[in-house]
Amino acid sequence: MSDNDKVNTGHHVESKELIKNARKPVGELGHQILDRMNKSHESMAQWGVSHFEVKEDSKILDIGCGGGRNIERFAEQISKDGRVVGIDYSEVSVEKSIDLNKKFIDDGIVNVLQGSVSEMPFYDETFDIATAFETIYFWPDFINDLKEVNRVLKKGGFIFICNEAVYREGEMDKYDDLVELLDMKIYSEDVLEESLKTAGFDEFESYINDENDWICIIARKN
Repeated sequence: MSDNDKVNTGHHVESKELIKNARKPVGELGHQILDRMNKSHESMAQWGVSHFEVKEDSKILDIGCGGGRNIERFAEQISKDGRVVGIDYSEVSVEKSIDLNKKFIDDGIVNVLQGSVSEMPFYDETFDIATAFETIYFWPDFINDLKEVNRVLKKGGFIFICNEAVYREGEMDKYDDLVELLDMKIYSEDVLEESLKTAGFDEFESYINDENDWICIIARKN
């Protein structure tokens, strides 16, 4: 593989063709990157979810559900009174999530749908928790998409955002190639807080793992 076929992700040097599928997985390479994401994001996800509690009857929406590992994680924590719904605009991600969570789907506590965060097929005030792992980089209209999340959350419910990259002034050069390849946006803690407030959220909590550059945010629907 020549240097022109590689991209620096900020953490590793990877194949461009593979990493292109991080935005919207398709085909065989899409399956490959979803398998990898389920494993490589696990440490970050475990750190992130340690900051909130899932109840047995929680109704949870996982936006940009990818390979379905977080759906599985939440499904293991709820009872038959709870529900986990995954949504992703990638057909391959929906397939992967359904395959991984077949048992929970058969049990009637998980559902996976294809769709966009910009216009979700759910009634107002349906969910207690909405999660977004490594996905807001690609949301097409961030403020309005957050307002759509706000719409489907119950009053007092919260959004949880977890990212492997946080914007820091003067430290973003390492992400330049990745940002260009994927047309993605890496947000700072301040921009996330301001955006969430504009979209109708409050009680903003932020946690940063400096060693790994991870960030997670929790904000409630007021």
